[in-house]
Amino acid sequence: MATESPPEAAASTSQPSVPLTNGLKKVYRPRYVDIGINLTDPVFTGLYHGTQRHPNDLSGILQRAKEAGCEKLIVTGSDLHESRKAIELAKEHPGIIYATIGVHPCNCLQFTTSDNPQIMLDAVRKLAIEAKGEGHAVAFGEIGLDYDRLEHCPKDLQLQYFEAQLQIAVDVNLPLFLHSRAAHADFISILNKFSDRLPRKGVVHSFTGTKEEMLELVEHGWDIGINGCSMKTEQNCEVVRNVPLERLQVETDGPWCEMRPSHASQDYLLTMGVGIKTLKISNKANGKPNGKPKGGDQTPLAGKENEKTADTPDVPTKESEEEPRQEDQNGELREWKSVKKERWAEGLMIKGRNEPCMIGHVAWAVAGIKGVPVKEVAEAAWANSVKMFGVGGDIKS
Repeated sequence: MATESPPEAAASTSQPSVPLTNGLKKVYRPRYVDIGINLTDPVFTGLYHGTQRHPNDLSGILQRAKEAGCEKLIVTGSDLHESRKAIELAKEHPGIIYATIGVHPCNCLQFTTSDNPQIMLDAVRKLAIEAKGEGHAVAFGEIGLDYDRLEHCPKDLQLQYFEAQLQIAVDVNLPLFLHSRAAHADFISILNKFSDRLPRKGVVHSFTGTKEEMLELVEHGWDIGINGCSMKTEQNCEVVRNVPLERLQVETDGPWCEMRPSHASQDYLLTMGVGIKTLKISNKANGKPNGKPKGGDQTPLAGKENEKTADTPDVPTKESEEEPRQEDQNGELREWKSVKKERWAEGLMIKGRNEPCMIGHVAWAVAGIKGVPVKEVAEAAWANSVKMFGVGGDIKS
């Protein structure tokens, strides 16, 4: 798929976090790996339900991602065709975009469209090995089980081709990009059969399971991927609160899984000072309602009340002259104007189309849930993703 080149300013190598200045304080600059972004979806080329609504705006999407600190994007392969498209994107944007290779459980019916399913399995294996060797594929997936949508593929075929693809993963030796919906018992049982032969483990992305399921996955060495869909309810947020930082990764899963005002995550964004009108906010202590978040500077940098005006002099106080500047460990959360797709213009987001630039909102919500500074969440997720997928970049802040 032909796409526009990335903006010239988009660096192909990662830079460590650089403190900005905000008045008398250094401000943390986050960096992110969006481990799950579906950039092969037609909406990212302006095509919606077969109708071209606006030009291909991939260059703008990548520019916004860069502005948000999202330095690396891993594009999800959901079947053989989409995996090939993901690799093409990785080739066109080296050092920024990477790909996963695999067949999503809801697409496993594709294996039966020919008289010999082994032909397609062999094609998946060949593509993964080649793309890994070229440095474009960094994970094998999206594979797994989805019992919520059996209308797309029956359970028996999902089970059969999950195991078949895990066998390929053993040979390819890439970390796994996994999917599990309402299928935990079968999912963990099958993974455990292959565990000794999968030393690089992987991540269960877009996690929406229970706390007990999450803890079992963590105990067996799997990372947990969090996005907007992982924080819809207070029960979801309780799961996120208990994900160890050393097992946490973040993603957008765009164009889907956007964070909405009706989600439980919104309350935790409010505690971090995002989108509020006054300083009288409902705080949360230790990630729970009716208290104050722990750690970092709790003044909400994203709130309107923190914007400097021309009438606000940047004059050091006596106290600031005597004390070293502290780092604000939350930093600033970027926002972009969004419009309906019919009103698209250069530089604008599309309403309802989630993008990599929104990954900061995920990290801020996780920080609010856990009651820790954004820096703790962002740096942990960055280090975990860089280590697992080998996408380059300094893991020291």
